[in-house]
Amino acid sequence: MLTLEPKELPIPQLHRYLLGAVGPRPIAFASTIDAEGNPNLAPFSFFNVFSANPPILVFSPARSGRTNTTKDTYENVKKVAECVINIVNHDMVEQMSLCSSPYDKSINEFEKSGLTPLASEKVKPFRVKESPVQLECKVIEVKELGENGGAGNLVICEVIKIHVNEEVLDENQMIDQHKIDLVARMGGNWYCRANEASMFEVEKPVTTIGIGFDQIPADIKSSSILNGNDLGKLGSIEELPNETDVNEHKLIELSELFVTLEDEPAKLELELHQLAKKHLEKNEIEVAWKTLLAFNNQ
Repeated sequence: MLTLEPKELPIPQLHRYLLGAVGPRPIAFASTIDAEGNPNLAPFSFFNVFSANPPILVFSPARSGRTNTTKDTYENVKKVAECVINIVNHDMVEQMSLCSSPYDKSINEFEKSGLTPLASEKVKPFRVKESPVQLECKVIEVKELGENGGAGNLVICEVIKIHVNEEVLDENQMIDQHKIDLVARMGGNWYCRANEASMFEVEKPVTTIGIGFDQIPADIKSSSILNGNDLGKLGSIEELPNETDVNEHKLIELSELFVTLEDEPAKLELELHQLAKKHLEKNEIEVAWKTLLAFNNQ
């Protein structure tokens, strides 16, 4: 394993390691204005949501690692403590990227990118009409993390108005993760698109308490078929199936397999693990457990 000391690396190299490792990162497409009312629009991938009550977003227009200059966005929010965070989807990713060009402060990125400025309701900066979600914010603090190139400047924002395009809502008026078609930044020139090909569900154990990895029998944990994700799913069950249910499953669903491989226990165990893995892929966790436990229930 390559082991590195951050303080020994040139800032551009350290920057590449960090951005290559920490991703995908959501994009804050930040709209601001200067003291004279001139608009600015720029994307930042050092960004996330950190609180719901109050609703807090934080993004970081960092100092240039090459020139140690600060971003226009940073200078603007220091003077006019307001911004709009426009969420970026796939339909606008190229126009968003164009706004990251090092235009002079006098240049209007809305005009350069062809994106449409839309008047906000509670803040002075414009919204981006093409964005599926526009978050009007007041800037409550700007925290500088350093004075040298590469240092971040945390812009801490409170969301005071939310605008959501109805086209990305589901029947419950919530944001449909398939319809919104979000994009995120990776390392280098790479992006990630959150569509059906890349998204998957993992049920959150909000109210359930799984038995845990440590309660899985050793012969199952050492399986050559089941991987870490499979074992994680097995550990999420709250209670193991009882002996009666395991026997019933064995007699009804697995009888042919047990008869066929009666004299080949190693092959039988392998087949059961492969079958359990298929059940886990379909999130049939209890059935997977019955299949696995049937081997020792002879």
